[in-house]
Amino acid sequence: MCDAASKVENLMEAMPYLQKYVGKIVVIKYGGNAMINEELKSAVLHDVVMLKLLGMKPVLSHGGGPGINKMLEKLDIPVKFINGLRYTSEDIMRVVEMVLVGQVNTELVGFINQLGGKAVGLSGVSGDIYHCHRRSEELGFVGDIDYVDPTPVLTMLDAGYIPVIAPVGTDGQGNDYNINGDTAAGKLASALGAEKLMLLTDIEGLCNDVKLRDVISYLNVADVPMLKDRGTIVGGMIPKVDCCVQAIEEGVGSVHIIDGRRPHSILYEAFTDQDIGTTVGKKYPSRGIKNITNNCKEENFHDRAV
Repeated sequence: MCDAASKVENLMEAMPYLQKYVGKIVVIKYGGNAMINEELKSAVLHDVVMLKLLGMKPVLSHGGGPGINKMLEKLDIPVKFINGLRYTSEDIMRVVEMVLVGQVNTELVGFINQLGGKAVGLSGVSGDIYHCHRRSEELGFVGDIDYVDPTPVLTMLDAGYIPVIAPVGTDGQGNDYNINGDTAAGKLASALGAEKLMLLTDIEGLCNDVKLRDVISYLNVADVPMLKDRGTIVGGMIPKVDCCVQAIEEGVGSVHIIDGRRPHSILYEAFTDQDIGTTVGKKYPSRGIKNITNNCKEENFHDRAV
């Protein structure tokens, strides 16, 4: 009886969030360790199906870096990185598409369907969702997005499906490109007019010091240049934070960098007022940055569901 009462209480606590997000689009960028750990993969995909069952419109935008690296190693294709970005030769691009579209995307769709959801796999080439141009000759087949056509994704959402999208784009001239997964997810969320964008990572959130794991719980976009100058935002966190800032500037309701290694972190973020990772926005002063005076009242920061 106590267990039943606890479940009812939890549902009542989640009600404001359910009311806010019902019928709204939620984009989830899925990658990193949560993709290669089967237990975490199950938790993430259960969360995605649960969002759908609760009346939301989840869109899963996935990566697949570990799988690509494994396949390149297996095929004995050398890899090099330039300023944190993988150089993508024609041979590597074939592997990228084979892994992202042919393997990872298909597996995720099958898993969601197995859980009772209805998923459809797409790549950014489908319907010219991600129209790209080559970033530079130096990086090979690495693309920058010119525009996003959300029509195929919206069509799938309106038909009741969960779209699962691989970050591969096209220039419309027969050339396909590898796109940074975080950047693709952010641009997609903007084009869809998403209420929420969640980026699953392999760390608790954006930290002042990765070794100390001291998470910045709220990051005002105005403080991003300062944190880059400090060296707090470096490496792979740069495109992640940049995509968050751009999504906020382009009208996405809220953006969150959360720990994909924590089971059901998606549901914790969506339906509780716990500090889960780093929220990026404009509404409040930054919270948790060292040596930053913060006059934001905590009760205002947590009042996210109304």
